[in-house]
Amino acid sequence: MYKHILFATDLTEETDYVIAKVRAMCDYTKAKLSIVHVVEPLPGYSYAYLGIEDIEGQLVDEARQSMEKLGTKLSVPKEMQHVEIGPTKTKILGIADEIGADLIICGSHGRHGLSLLLGSTANAILHGAKCDVLTVRLPEEE
Repeated sequence: MYKHILFATDLTEETDYVIAKVRAMCDYTKAKLSIVHVVEPLPGYSYAYLGIEDIEGQLVDEARQSMEKLGTKLSVPKEMQHVEIGPTKTKILGIADEIGADLIICGSHGRHGLSLLLGSTANAILHGAKCDVLTVRLPEEE
């Protein structure tokens, strides 16, 4: 069974639904758990040109604070909490390889049509991973 699970989170409110599934899988398998969140770089973002504060840095700081709370909720030590900057798929798959994850868990929005087939982070992870991937379908808003 699984020994090291990587939970890839977007840190939204829907994460609570996925957290319950992650917790259940960890309880069932007795696997170690690491968590990762990726901050996408801001396209065309130039500090000097805009003459404003480091927005990307603020996003990373906020993500780290949210990850600490999530880490506490899931009993994940700080050294197993990862906040990355870059392309989401690449960074998640890189962390999975680096830590030797044998399962990646992520949430998936129930989109329809082309948006279900194209551009989905969960889909990109699924097709690029060297390990198993569990996508948890998030409940649709009514």
